[in-house]
Amino acid sequence: MEQINFDDWKKLEIKVGKIIGVERVPKTEKLYKLKVDIGEKTIQIVTSLVPYYSEDELKDKKIIVLINLKPAKFGGEISEGMLLCAEKEDESECVLLTPDKEIEQGIPIT
Repeated sequence: MEQINFDDWKKLEIKVGKIIGVERVPKTEKLYKLKVDIGEKTIQIVTSLVPYYSEDELKDKKIIVLINLKPAKFGGEISEGMLLCAEKEDESECVLLTPDKEIEQGIPIT
């Protein structure tokens, strides 16, 4: 695995977000389109969490989000960030990273 230096780490903008909207992406098997409140604005994230979480489990959940990732298109939808999760190599399990105490969205991860 390639190592990065501290200056590389400082380029990442990671914040606490709150999922305020969840819907399936039509004509896909695994994709959700999430509306995520990151404090100063709301962004859209497309993620393949359908096998692991129901829409109800995701709604209002606090998550950890990388917000300065270049937008990309998945399933015909634009994704403006990336949520962070722990996933087994065989994809049998995927768990969202979440704050362990209540904290408002928009708080930076340092």
